Amino acid sequence: MTKQEFARLTESDLLLLDGATGSNLMRAGMPRGICTEQWVLEHPDVLFQLQRAYVEAGSQVVYAPTFSVNRFSLEGFGLADQIQDMIPRLVRISQDAVEGRALVAGDITTTGQMLEPAGPMTYEKLLDIYREQVQLLAEAGVDLLVAETLLSVDEAMAILDAAADVCDLPVMCTLTLEADGSALYGGSALEMVETLQEMGAAAVGVNCSVGPDQLEAVVSTMCSVAKVPIIAKPNAGMPVISPQGEAVYPMSPDDFARHIGVLVQAGARIIGGCCGTTPAFIRKLAQLKKAHD
Repeated sequence: MTKQEFARLTESDLLLLDGATGSNLMRAGMPRGICTEQWVLEHPDVLFQLQRAYVEAGSQVVYAPTFSVNRFSLEGFGLADQIQDMIPRLVRISQDAVEGRALVAGDITTTGQMLEPAGPMTYEKLLDIYREQVQLLAEAGVDLLVAETLLSVDEAMAILDAAADVCDLPVMCTLTLEADGSALYGGSALEMVETLQEMGAAAVGVNCSVGPDQLEAVVSTMCSVAKVPIIAKPNAGMPVISPQGEAVYPMSPDDFARHIGVLVQAGARIIGGCCGTTPAFIRKLAQLKKAHD
């Protein structure tokens, strides 16, 4: 997909993304503290069925399970030398699940490291990490790229620079933001939009973070300066930790869709769900999209 094709896709209608991956995999039996992507490769049917359900619910874009498949993150599990094998296999699961009925986005996220001088990561090293991941995703045949759950504007800038070096795919960028619009490792909603759209991001916005009921002001602020579509892909509310240590998300699909509708009224053009959401949530958003379009 070209950047021009992506722009045409979003210029008149809402674009519907998928919902959560990780929280659904844990519900299906994935243990904590392991490499999620390795578990997916060992249990491909779980992800296949989840993503097939998202497409049937109405998702137009599904995120390939390549979230942390970068050399730095894989080193923590002793899997860095497997990156060239893992990425095409993971992308293929998503491609098989959607059967051409939805776009497959190559998913990229934070390394969790702060950049110098605040932390140990250099911009040059981060560029190298992301160049390799983007190159492998492009070679695997993803339709576009999504940089999500980022902790700073600088991380998004590095991903956009890396992508520009190795491919022409459109890149969506979303940070995890507080209700006041600030990012954990630096930057704000306003800075994010102004900076990343000038660097060529196809769309920008917020994912994970808080629930949609706390993001109206953030989305409105982003839309006030946006030249590209604004993304809203929040959690199903703020989680409560159960006695068993599990995160329980309080919003129902109906409540979630109602609050996403407010974000659409505030200007969001690309919508979906993050932690705690399921195909049932996406089905409700598909109804919202149909009524809006």
